Amino acid sequence: MMNSKTPTYKLNDDDFRQINRRSLFGFQLGWNYERMQGSGYLYTILPQLRKIYGDGTPELKEMMKTHTQFFNTSNFFNTIITGIDLAVEEKEGIKGEETVAGMKAGLMGSFASIGDSIFAALIPAIFGAIAANMATKGNPIGVFIWILAQIAVMVFRWKQLRVAYNEGVALVTTMSHRLAALTNAATIMGVFMVGALVATMINVKFAWAPNVGSVPLDIQNSLDMILPKLLPALIVAGIYWLLGRKHMTSTRAIFIVLIVSVVLSALGLIAKG
Repeated sequence: MMNSKTPTYKLNDDDFRQINRRSLFGFQLGWNYERMQGSGYLYTILPQLRKIYGDGTPELKEMMKTHTQFFNTSNFFNTIITGIDLAVEEKEGIKGEETVAGMKAGLMGSFASIGDSIFAALIPAIFGAIAANMATKGNPIGVFIWILAQIAVMVFRWKQLRVAYNEGVALVTTMSHRLAALTNAATIMGVFMVGALVATMINVKFAWAPNVGSVPLDIQNSLDMILPKLLPALIVAGIYWLLGRKHMTSTRAIFIVLIVSVVLSALGLIAKG
């Protein structure tokens, strides 16, 4: 029989450090196609659940079953959900099981979209482009810019757990109406950065200049008059289409691009821009 008594254990700094370490280094290790991050979520907070409910108790077993259910969100935002979850369980114990399950189900999708848009796409695109551009010019500072950006992301992931725990359920209502706007803004910025990367990082042009009578036809110049960097844009569009084909993988697409580039360059059709 389960005990509905309110837990007495209060999380401390050692608990938060342990949760963050497990989140950073072990959250994705149990990923699987059936429940995705479910086992990783339980692994992250299991020591704290044992302290809240007691080791080997029916309450602990019940919450362990709850936390191994399907769960999938951005691993850059997962500890926000963890912090809110632990605040509820610390206060309500097993009585908060439905609240916790509903909160996890309601937030994981929103946080997945906004977290991946910002931290898995936007930030790497911006700082990766800066670092790569500086590296191509022989400037080593770009490497340190990239490293500092990653350290800043790690610090953000470390700090958000305590903030979410302190705010508790109130954070859900505070952030819910802003998530859609943030997701849209991040998506637009990501598309903008991809366009900028296409124009600056794909350096290819038409080298073939056939003669029309006695006058050479500069195909590249004609394309630039229509739209500068049109060829790189067409290449990206072609690769995007290719990746949507059945049985096509990114590895196969890379080899196709390499082979086609070498052949066209050897034939004198394309050259470095």
